[in-house]
Amino acid sequence: QVQLVESGGGLVQAGGSLRLSCAASARTFSTYAMGWFRQAPGKEREFVAAITRSGGSTYYADSVKGRITISRDNAKNTVYLQMNSLKPEDTAVYYCAARAGDTYYYTRGREYAYWGQGTQVTVSS
Repeated sequence: QVQLVESGGGLVQAGGSLRLSCAASARTFSTYAMGWFRQAPGKEREFVAAITRSGGSTYYADSVKGRITISRDNAKNTVYLQMNSLKPEDTAVYYCAARAGDTYYYTRGREYAYWGQGTQVTVSS
């Protein structure tokens, strides 16, 4: 099993930036595709970004393209979510997720077997 721990959330003003981190306990981190999802109060969990095992391909929700960048450092067993130009609608709990191997459906939460506890991101207006 893989344990995931998110960090880096907090309160930021609109237009500001945050960098979220997700530390994984996987024995071989590079064998896992990674994703970020978020859930706002009263709303469904939604896909934010994903990255393949090698980091060669990335995927983004249309709502965050150009503002958010996902990356990974396999040597550190860590995936990052750099968020710039934050908007109040970005306010949510952000979850890191892992999947053993790549997939055709990175936007589907059910494709990921392992999930972190989440970290709160609040963007003030």
